[in-house]
Parts: sequence; structure tokens; C-alpha cells
Amino acid sequence: MAANWEKVENNQGVLTVEVDATQVDAALDQAFKKVVQKVQVPGFRKGKVPRKMFESRFGVESLYQDALDILLPTAYGQAVREAGIEPVDRPEVDVTQMEQGKNLIFKATVTVKPEVKLGDYKGLSIEEKDFSVTEESVDAELKRMQERHAELVAVEEGAAQTGDIAVIDFEGFQDGVAFEGGKAEDYSLELGSGTFIAGFEEQLVGLNIGEEKEITVTFPEEYHSPNLAGKEAVFKVKLNSLKRKNLPALDDEFAKDVSEFDTLEELKADTKKKLEEKTAQEKDQYVREQLVLKAAENAEIDLPAVMVEHELDQMVNEFGQRLQYQGMTLELYYQFSGMDESQLRDQLRADATSRVRTSLTLEAIGKAENIEATEEDVNAELDKLAGVYGRPADELRKIFSAQDGMAALYRDVQTRKTVDLLVAESKVTA
Repeated sequence: MAANWEKVENNQGVLTVEVDATQVDAALDQAFKKVVQKVQVPGFRKGKVPRKMFESRFGVESLYQDALDILLPTAYGQAVREAGIEPVDRPEVDVTQMEQGKNLIFKATVTVKPEVKLGDYKGLSIEEKDFSVTEESVDAELKRMQERHAELVAVEEGAAQTGDIAVIDFEGFQDGVAFEGGKAEDYSLELGSGTFIAGFEEQLVGLNIGEEKEITVTFPEEYHSPNLAGKEAVFKVKLNSLKRKNLPALDDEFAKDVSEFDTLEELKADTKKKLEEKTAQEKDQYVREQLVLKAAENAEIDLPAVMVEHELDQMVNEFGQRLQYQGMTLELYYQFSGMDESQLRDQLRADATSRVRTSLTLEAIGKAENIEATEEDVNAELDKLAGVYGRPADELRKIFSAQDGMAALYRDVQTRKTVDLLVAESKVTA
């Protein structure tokens, strides 16, 4: 097999591949064995039609597509390795010669990982940021702790208030006609959370349990459904039940209930200590992120659009998973946020572009500095993960290996070592 790579423009090129005729004929033999099982010819049982009779009746050309399906994946993969390129998307394949007894020739138009021209990445300066723990931040953390330990109490009677959890049935109408995706039953909605279209939650405040109400809202001009964008809609809502947070008092009894301490002052001191530990980690993360962003800004990269799109695919999936943990779906989010997927992708595009740029930059720095993740490094990482998840390191190694995750683990460790280099070579200024 022969492969020739020719870069055309930017990050695209053409990979011309020639596969030996003996491999072509072998693939045609495999294709015949597959196809003949489905062919019916009078006088012969399925799978027993002779090759010559098959070809005279259907033509050898009828086997070409199946033979290509057998040949192309292996030939393309081998050609990519021989050419030393890193494709970032599926190729566009054009078969220029496919014939029994002759070499197969095809051209693959390929988008490859871009070259990175590194700028300054050592001796970078970043501005100092205040991560000190104040009395106000300690009080705010105690308030959050109080919220977490609040008891949700069913409201027997009375009107809905901001902060209540309202369990509602609703259905949306536009010009008197119910629209798709605008209906739900026993939906739990925290009033004041801003989950639904502007004006929806506010109009539920004051509604009594068991009451029904028609709520009028106006969809945003950029709403994903043209039938609803910028238009008024009426939601028929019924308030089935209410739950209200009952906050415990912040006193010594609260400290005893939620911690190992006997007094609120002891709990405050411990909270401050934990916040200081947390902010120390946040400071370290801030420094690392800022240095990586600066190094990426200083690099010259002709970023392929397809790499950003792939990153967006992953980010939308991650966002959908987070919504599921909150009891919501992407479809409901689109409905009540007034966005569709394309608008969500546009909103995430800048972050996706930054992710790809920083990833490519760190990879290039790692190569320039000959930074590698050793087996000792990975073993240390597995020991660390074992402590986090409370499982033996050997068990985690088996899990990573079974899921083809060891290569990703090596890359993660290599990336962290690369960022460590940036930190060691940097300075923080006031």
C-alpha cells in the first residue's frame, strides 16, 4: 500500500492512497461470501450460487461497495499512520479507481490537527487576586448551611410566596391553541428561581392552594419557535400544593445538630478554617487558569471550525446531563429559556473555542519541553484517586483499562505537569 499526503490550505489536505490489487481481490472474495447468502437464483439454494454465475448474472460491480466497506477503514487508518497526520474529523472519500484485478485508488480530503506556533509561555505575569476569608464570607457560608438544613414543610393553606416550592399543573396556549411542549403535571418550581419565562413565576405569588389562574407572558423575540417568538401566550395553571423552607435558628443547638461542635462559635471557627483551605485551592486554580489562558493567547493557531463544533457537542451533552440531575430536560430548558440548540451553542461557543485553544497550546508546550507522564506519575495519580473514591488503586486501574481510559489518564497527568511548569516559571504581581 502507498500513501501520499499533500496539504492544500489551512488545516486541510488530500491523502491519496493506493491499495494493492491482491487486497482488492481478497476483499471482493469476502464481499461475495457475504452477498451470496442473500441472493436467490432459480435452481440453487441460498448461498450456493457459483461465483461465475453470480458475476455473469449481476456483474462483479455489484460487489464493489461491500468490498470498499471492507477495504477503506483499514487502508485509511494505515495511510494516516504512514503519513503521520492527526485527523480531527471524518474524511471525505472519493474513489478514483475500483476494479477487479487492479489497484484500488482513493483520495481522502482530511482536516488535521493544526500546527501551534508558541509564543511566550515562560515568565508570564498575572495580577494578584484577593482570596482572603472575611467575616461576611463566614456568615454567608453559615447561611448556606442553614438553608441546606432547612426543613421543607407542606403549607396547608395560604398563598404562595417567593422562595416557596410550588407543585403545579400547567398548559400553554397561543391564540387559544395549545402548543407543543407547553404542558406538564405536578411540576415542582421554586418561585423566584428564574427557571421559567420572565413574568411566569412572579404571577404565581399570591395564588392559593387548589386555585387556578391564567398567566399571560410574552415570549422573547429570539425564541426558538417562530410561532411563539415575541408573542403573548396564556398558561392555565393550577397550584396543587406548596412547600416552604423552615430555617433552623443559628445557635448552639444548630451547631450540635449539624457538626461535632457544641457551640456556634466553634462551628464558626471551623467554617473559617475550611473556607481558608478552600480559597487556597481556588487561588491555585486561578493562577493555573490565568497562566494557561495567557499562554494560549500568545500562541498562533489556525483553529479548525470542526474542532470547536466537536467541543460544543460535548459541552451541550454535559449541560444536558446537569439538567437531568436537576430534574429537567434539554427540551424543557429550551421551552422555558426561549432558546433552541443553535442559540445555546452560540452562547457556549466562546468557551468551546477557548477550551480547544488551551488544549492545543498545552499539548504543544508539552512537546516542546519533552514533558511526559511516567508510569510512576500515573501510579501516584491512581493512589490519589483511590483516596478520593475510597477504592483500591488496583481496582481503579482495572476499571480504566477496561474502559480504554488509561491513555486519557496519561494525557491528564501530562497536562497537569505542563501547567506545573508554567506555574514554576511565572510570577504574581500586585
